Amino acid sequence: MRLGYVTVLLLSLLLSLSTVARGQTDDSPLVLNGKFTQGSLFRGQLPAGSQVWLDGQELNINGQGKFVFGFARQASLSHVVSWTLPDGTTGKRRISLSARDYDIQRIDGLDSAMVTPPESTLARIRNDSVRVAKARAEISDFDGVFTGFIWPAEGPITGVYGSQRILNGKPKTPHYGVDVGAPTGTPVIAPAAGKVTLAEDLYYSGNTVIVDHGMGVFSTFLHLSAMAVKPGPHLDWRINLVKTRLDPALLVPER
Repeated sequence: MRLGYVTVLLLSLLLSLSTVARGQTDDSPLVLNGKFTQGSLFRGQLPAGSQVWLDGQELNINGQGKFVFGFARQASLSHVVSWTLPDGTTGKRRISLSARDYDIQRIDGLDSAMVTPPESTLARIRNDSVRVAKARAEISDFDGVFTGFIWPAEGPITGVYGSQRILNGKPKTPHYGVDVGAPTGTPVIAPAAGKVTLAEDLYYSGNTVIVDHGMGVFSTFLHLSAMAVKPGPHLDWRINLVKTRLDPALLVPER
């Protein structure tokens, strides 16, 4: 499927959660895969038919006993996963996350038009937000989220998750993706199998594609066309668990 100068291919690299569990004890039925830090997506498994909660909130669990949860940019560092097995046995595990330091840039003296969008664009921006929300609304049973994630494009990392700019003293929304610098026309492949739920030209992000990997986990690809407004085009890859914005770089091999 071609989107401007970019091709999105859906790939599936199967990964057994039972072979990559981190911090699992021999007598625990809980298997977890994820990095114990803010911004991380966790994929887990319990015996089929179990129930599972994170900090008292019940999680969706599929017919194979697989589930996901994630931690936002400024998530608290202490959490509890609890469960009930089909035979009524209960258990829990405490999770301790490491805090992250994010790059904060302060830029003053900018023209106000560069900080706040003009009134004439507000209706389009609101409409874009509605379309993006709709594209991420369905909690599907796709299994792509439980496969191995790969980098969607090759190139230097030019922007990281969690960084933020303060323009004329006004904090802007943090950057929730990872930027991969690449020339216009560089192929981009989906990091895991899924279904395209949006392919639109949006005000802030240009040609944008959203891919549903299942269980509420979505990849979003920004700045995908030749409509770049400045030299140095790049792929901006983002991961969402429903409304929680996660760090894509924690899902793929280190570079």
